[in-house]
This record gives sequence, C-alpha cells and structure tokens, in this order.
Amino acid sequence: MMKNMKKISLLFILLSFSAFCNAQDMAPKKDSATSAKENPNAPEITFESDLHDYGTVKYNADGSCEFKFKNTGKEPLVISTARGSCGCTVPTWPKEPIMKGQTGIIKVHYDTKRPGAFSKTVTIESNAKTNPKVITIKGNVEPNDEANPELTMPFKKVQDGEPFEIKSK
Repeated sequence: MMKNMKKISLLFILLSFSAFCNAQDMAPKKDSATSAKENPNAPEITFESDLHDYGTVKYNADGSCEFKFKNTGKEPLVISTARGSCGCTVPTWPKEPIMKGQTGIIKVHYDTKRPGAFSKTVTIESNAKTNPKVITIKGNVEPNDEANPELTMPFKKVQDGEPFEIKSK
C-alpha cells in the first residue's frame, strides 16, 4: 500500500510540473514588434547632427556645445531625461513639450579639466519613435602647461618602498 502511495504521489508531482510547463509555453509571447503597435502619429526627434567634435581644445576651455533637433512627428515630443555617460558630461534639455514641426536644443557641457582624448555619449529618453536616442561628443583636451605634474599627482611618491614628500621650490 505504501509503495502505491509513493507512486501515485510521484505521478501527481510529474503531471503537475508538466501542466505548469505547458501553461508557460501556451502563454502569449511578448515580442517587441507585436506587443507595441507603432503609433503612426508618434513624435520623432531628428537632430541636425548627432555628433559634436570639439577637435583639440585647451585645458579648462569652454566645453559647451548645442545639439539642435526638430520634432518631425505629428504629436508633441516630451523629453523625460537626458543623461551623460559620466559625470564629466552634463546635458540640459527642454522640459516643455516640443510641438509638431518645432525645434529645440539640448545643451551639453564637457569638463575640459581632463587632459587627453575623449568620446562621451548623452542618452535621451522621450516619447519619440526612436527611444532612447544617443548623441555623442568627442575631442582632445591639451595638457595643462601651467601645472607641475609632480605637485598635482593624486598619489604619494614612493622611493625605496617608502613614501616621501615632494617639496616645492
């Protein structure tokens, strides 16, 4: 009797598991192409250029630039957020809706107190068909000629395994 009870319990567990797996297979799949029907009237954000090349700039120069865009869709464009790829890239964007056919500007400020080549992105989230939209800044910041690199190092110098202090003249 005990053997039969174990067999029945095992059979019940297997049937329950099988039914659960089949129920998941029968559930409608969420496919991005079919789950979100495209709105033919949706706004669209169209940039004059999605890349700004600063070229070579001096250390601590003005790192501001502007990206001009137009709402080429039929409904108002609402930008919910714009984020730089790091803390050295700070965007500002219009908070009010951009109506059909209107233009707007996203301002980006790059901190040019960081010498060397850079390539950073700003990710824009909105109600546009193309969401998110990514714009890019790039360039090269010249080294700071006025700074003494020995005095501006963010770490202690080590000589013979022991830290030592650099004294200015």
